[in-house]
Amino acid sequence: MTDDTSRHDRVRRHPTPGARNSLAYWTDAKHPLRLAINYVIVWLARIAPSLRLRRWCLRRLGVSVGDGVSWGLEATPDVFWPELITLEDHAIVGYDATILCHEFLQDEYRTGEVVVGERAMIGAGAIVLPGVEIGADASVAANSLVTTDVEPGTTVAGVPARPMGTDEE
Repeated sequence: MTDDTSRHDRVRRHPTPGARNSLAYWTDAKHPLRLAINYVIVWLARIAPSLRLRRWCLRRLGVSVGDGVSWGLEATPDVFWPELITLEDHAIVGYDATILCHEFLQDEYRTGEVVVGERAMIGAGAIVLPGVEIGADASVAANSLVTTDVEPGTTVAGVPARPMGTDEE
C-alpha cells in the first residue's frame, strides 16, 4: 500500500469526446461484444453454485485471483474493466458486494485498479470504488462504501467507510 497517494491519484482520466456525458460514449471505451461476453461471465460468477467455478469465471474475465479466494454469491466484479481487479490469497468478497473499476462522469470517465489484499474481507453489500487498495487482513463492514484506501489490519464501516474505534464514528 502506498502511504502518500490516494485513489484519485491512481485513477486514469479519459476525457469525454463530445457534448454528452461520458456514459453516452461507452462504446468508444469498450467494444459492445466484449461487454456482452463480460456480462454473461459476470452473471455466471454471481450465481455459480461453487467457489471453484466462481474463481474460474473471474479468471476468464481477467481478474487476478489468488489461492483460496472466496467470492460470495451475487457479488459483482466490474463488468467494463474486470481485468483491473486483484484479489490476493485468501481474500473474501461477501454476498452482493460490488467492486467497481470505472466511474462514468459528465466530462470524463475514470478507470482504476482495485486491490484486495491477502486475507482481507469485504462484507455483504459493500461497494468498493476505483483505485482503492484494501490492505492485508483488513475488513470492510457490510453495506459500506469504500472511497479511500483501507490500511492493513484495519476495520472500516459506514458511508463513506471510516476506521472503526475512532472518534469519527
